Amino acid sequence: AQVLYVSGGGSFQSGWSLPLSCAASGYTLRSATLSWFLHVPVPVRQGVASIDTGSITRYADSVKGRFTISKDNAKNTLYLQMNTLKTEDTAMYSCAARSGRLWQLYTFSADLYTAWGRGTQVTVSS
Repeated sequence: AQVLYVSGGGSFQSGWSLPLSCAASGYTLRSATLSWFLHVPVPVRQGVASIDTGSITRYADSVKGRFTISKDNAKNTLYLQMNTLKTEDTAMYSCAARSGRLWQLYTFSADLYTAWGRGTQVTVSS
């Protein structure tokens, strides 16, 4: 079974930093396009950051310069380093994976991903 395990999350003050991790089981992240999404109170998943099989990254405008997506193929783990947290970063975050390379234009299209990790709540207070 393809399972993604998300860890990290919690309650933080604005300005703090937080790492999220997404460990894969039954799935080889080396050959997958990977993304972090956030879930807002409406049933929409918004792309935050993505990394493709060539390690090309993409970020939502709201997190550029603050968040960094990376992966460790040896550990089969995806990461999201969240720096300079803002209250508007408060959301449920989850990771997603899809085998193969997605065009960057589509890496924030949640429907194209086939494996999802259970979300973790990040709450940022001022």
